Amino acid sequence: MSIFNALNTSASALTAQRLRMDVISSNIANAETTRATRNENGEFEPYRRKMVVVEPKDNSFRTYLQKASNTSSNPGSGVKVTQIIEDDEPFKLVYNPNHPDANDAGYVQLPNVDPLKEMVDLMSATRSYEANITSVNATKNMLLKALEIGK
Repeated sequence: MSIFNALNTSASALTAQRLRMDVISSNIANAETTRATRNENGEFEPYRRKMVVVEPKDNSFRTYLQKASNTSSNPGSGVKVTQIIEDDEPFKLVYNPNHPDANDAGYVQLPNVDPLKEMVDLMSATRSYEANITSVNATKNMLLKALEIGK
């Protein structure tokens, strides 16, 4: 176990939460985008909400066995982003016959992005980021105090 394990763990979490905040910002920015991608028929589709999938860095069988038997000397090795997935929720239909993307019935397909849900996710990611910054600062202060002992 290294003295830098806590810093490495917090750094991986900071990276993951920063990416999560970037994806959420992209979702909010595209909340009204009706022409984001083309489907297999060549027609435009609205923007689909994206989500970040975060998993532990070390998810081997040995790690789980040691944790289950309480013999693990390693408290954790951090997290990693494994993928960014699209939400399969259906698009919202809004009646607006004057919109250029309205169908024959006058309905427009809008992205499946809920700004309120995105703001809650953004606040959660921000709080996690702040908690990891606090952890990095506490670890840094402990290491500085340890160096002062040798004076």
